Amino acid sequence: MTTVKPFLIFISLLLICTLAYSHNSNLGLYEIVEVFDGDTIAVNMAGKIEKVRLIGVDTPETKDPRKPVQCYGPEASLYSHAILDHAKIKLTSDPLSTNRDRYDRLLRYVYLKDGTLYNKKLLESGNARAYTGFPFSKSDLFIKTAKISEQNQVGLWGSCKTA
Repeated sequence: MTTVKPFLIFISLLLICTLAYSHNSNLGLYEIVEVFDGDTIAVNMAGKIEKVRLIGVDTPETKDPRKPVQCYGPEASLYSHAILDHAKIKLTSDPLSTNRDRYDRLLRYVYLKDGTLYNKKLLESGNARAYTGFPFSKSDLFIKTAKISEQNQVGLWGSCKTA
């Protein structure tokens, strides 16, 4: 009986630690409340809704009232909705980029809960082009990733005449 008590204490502590870890595993994650198109989302940041523009990627337009829906826009938007709707994500800024763009959107890299860099995933899947109109630290990686998708005719590269 004396060995059972320490064992139960150990199991109880293990259970408490596991519950505490699982509760804290969402720390630093933000819930996506809206996916506007492939490269713009809104997240809940402690009760404040912030628009976020993904750094270094440009998906074909679907929402810009000044432009027609672009080739592969609906597909890229559906792709982002399928992965991002109500997802919990991590956001990181880039030391070479500004904090916000001219539309007051946060400029961020988006990491999925499993650690996948979503900005890069958009390029790999052919749902975006590399957007290099401003400096950012992952530009070489993004250009290389987009080039591979283009060479393999993935996504928009295989569907649009002038991707």
